[in-house]
Amino acid sequence: MKTTSRTGKAAATGIFAVALVATSGAASVATAQGSQDVSRQTAGVRADSIAAKCRNHGRNYVVREYFRGPARYTLRCGTSTWGWKHIQHRWNTRFDNKISNTIANGRQNYVPNGFSLWTLPPCSEETFRVLIGTPAGGNDIRTAYKVTDRSASRC
Repeated sequence: MKTTSRTGKAAATGIFAVALVATSGAASVATAQGSQDVSRQTAGVRADSIAAKCRNHGRNYVVREYFRGPARYTLRCGTSTWGWKHIQHRWNTRFDNKISNTIANGRQNYVPNGFSLWTLPPCSEETFRVLIGTPAGGNDIRTAYKVTDRSASRC
């Protein structure tokens, strides 16, 4: 009898552990969709892996996703005038992380539609800009770039 009850407890514990794993997995998926988990956002993607994907897919193929709270912004293969193909010559892990950080934490600009990173006050200076909106979709990244003195908005 004791053997049966131990086996029953082990089975119950095993079921509980599986339920616990499934619950925590579901929680991380839900968290990843919000702004709390930035592991997907900060994991840089190599340019050659994106280039290979874009060679085999059309201009509307999504190669990266970025999040600002529950809102999702996508980087598509695009063309020479928008998307990854437009910014591929600047692409590296740091550039990918700047896009992610700008979308997640930057100041939202409505004209042009996009996000900007700024230095701290009292005299803020714009340092990086991500413009949103392409022919493929309203939440797509059109372009991203380091703001130069010529294009910078100043206080």
